[in-house]
Amino acid sequence: MSLSKNFRRAVASAALLGSLALGLASCGDGSREDTLVVGMEMAYPPFEMRGADNRPDGISVRMAESLAESLGKGLRIEDVAWDGIIPALQSGKIDVIISSMTRTEQRARSIDFSDGYVTNGLCMLAGSESTIRSVDDLPESNARVAVKSGTTGHVWATESLEGVELIVLDDASMCALEVAQGKADVFVYDQISIYQHWKRHADKTRAILQPIREETWAIGLRKGEDELRGRVNAWLKGFREAGEFDRLAERYMAEEKRTFDEMGVPFIFH
Repeated sequence: MSLSKNFRRAVASAALLGSLALGLASCGDGSREDTLVVGMEMAYPPFEMRGADNRPDGISVRMAESLAESLGKGLRIEDVAWDGIIPALQSGKIDVIISSMTRTEQRARSIDFSDGYVTNGLCMLAGSESTIRSVDDLPESNARVAVKSGTTGHVWATESLEGVELIVLDDASMCALEVAQGKADVFVYDQISIYQHWKRHADKTRAILQPIREETWAIGLRKGEDELRGRVNAWLKGFREAGEFDRLAERYMAEEKRTFDEMGVPFIFH
């Protein structure tokens, strides 16, 4: 995707931060020198998904295209299962992670992160007839709480909730289905996904979108790649200042943005 004129001007200075021939550390393959390999799990619309033609699509894909162009590189996107995405980065199979990844202290022990670009929040999908109205109703409630394995919702529920039954599944859609079918009382996940799952099961569920806690998404990089991280941060700054995040929100998330505004829930890009 070609960059807008405004964005070209905004990132022109970023190109001065390093040579366009920048080689990514630990690639070890000459054929990779001119290609940015971005890892993402294609299971998180509207950020990471596949379009009608089965090609990668979504906000993160558009971000990856723009980042690669700003670095003067081609782009290859690798669809990587969530539980393998950090090992893929560490081993050099991919160069960066752009996959709606929350920046956490635990993950930061293994990889580095860019500046944040999204503020999101954990929230809940509840059954339409559930008496649960907020997170305060969960402790000691004996509720059945569905979580996707390896997510921050899983970590938070494990660390913060007592007296509940955790239902740990590998797929977010299955977690939502557990609630819709009455097999779980709530599903704890991020706001955007909860909104989308609620729309799919509107007759059986309701969204509790007020955040349990706020989280920041960032781009994952290998430890020690400080030059690349500086260039990624410069690109993020230019992308934001040129209004590109706003354009992506209107393209992919117009309905969500309107609903969040009406409910007084802060929208996510920053």
